[in-house]
Amino acid sequence: MSKILSHPLSRLVQSMNESATLRMAQMSRDLNAQGVDVINLSIGEPDFITPAHIREAAKKALDAGYTKYTPVAGLVECREAIVEKFKRDNDLDFNINQIVVSNGAKQTIANLALSLLDEGDEAILFAPYWVSYYEIVRMAGGVPVPVFAGVEQDYKVKPEQVAAAITSRTKFVLFSSPCNPTGSVYNRDELEAIAAVLAPYEHIVIISDEIYEYINFTGSHASIGAVPSVKDRTVTVNGFAKGFAMTGWRIGYMGGPEYLAKACVKIQGQFTSGASAFGQKAAADALRADMTPTWEMRDAFRHRRDICHGLLSQIPGFKVPFPKGAFYFFPDISAVFGTSDGQTPINNADDFSEYLLAKAHVATVSGSAFGADNCFRLSYAASEEELLRAIKRIDTAVRRLK
Repeated sequence: MSKILSHPLSRLVQSMNESATLRMAQMSRDLNAQGVDVINLSIGEPDFITPAHIREAAKKALDAGYTKYTPVAGLVECREAIVEKFKRDNDLDFNINQIVVSNGAKQTIANLALSLLDEGDEAILFAPYWVSYYEIVRMAGGVPVPVFAGVEQDYKVKPEQVAAAITSRTKFVLFSSPCNPTGSVYNRDELEAIAAVLAPYEHIVIISDEIYEYINFTGSHASIGAVPSVKDRTVTVNGFAKGFAMTGWRIGYMGGPEYLAKACVKIQGQFTSGASAFGQKAAADALRADMTPTWEMRDAFRHRRDICHGLLSQIPGFKVPFPKGAFYFFPDISAVFGTSDGQTPINNADDFSEYLLAKAHVATVSGSAFGADNCFRLSYAASEEELLRAIKRIDTAVRRLK
């Protein structure tokens, strides 16, 4: 009789951390199912429905027979629309062979990590970073190298920090702007300064995650790929989930060097093949159609930010930067560490988020998942009424801590 393994799962999956945002969202749903009134501010999902003209484009595509497999890199029409968008909005010049459409921007980043990293290669991550960056690098065999910027730097990494992190094993640098989880936005001057540091290192690829591009309150968006000294080594990642409220559609894309695009197609061809045909038809329409619905959503997020920032800033122990984009607050709450409500000690951000869920019935995400142990993230992609109720609950819960 063959011996049954006591641990049949791979070392990879056993060592992998579950996505903290998805875990908290599920915990929130489970409590709601038990009759608990939980306000879920843990997940980065617009509360808006996909605009009507995009939904109509998908329906027309279905009726026209767009129900078959697509080329792995994406429909030509969709890639052409992405080429036009990159030129129009980002001053980036690509041809369709440099574009790859994937099943969400998350898959795009995974494709890139698997294409670039050998065992032990390093990937510099600007921290606080999006929760999945770290685990994707690890899954690809790489070594994540977080470069941290705290609240005193508006969570933005300085060029000299990047320079200090570079080694001969560095394969790529990955960051988001506007940033998830902080809402910080790098301006053109800041990106040029970072590009100046990276330009001499021809072995380093820059991966710029710009999926929150259209939720930007600064009046302009800057892409590091438009900086001449690094444009040939930059991959720009984007998608439709945030700016078009298309989270469930799972359509992301990249534009970058053709050799990398081909590598990502090779990887994707073995994992999922191409994204859905009717989804890509609708995505192409979204990029070419009137952007008014997107700007209306952006303005609604700005209004919510303005209302919530003042209220959060009044909570004892909270340091709350003013986010310039995306739809998150990322307060530093280290001042409440070492306190308790008489039952629950708060020693770190994990304790704090669990305390809010248990006592205030508000789901948030600990900053530890984003490489920032002193913080927690809450999303304001919820209705104004829900946000006001949630902040009141958080305020009450925090004031119980002594």
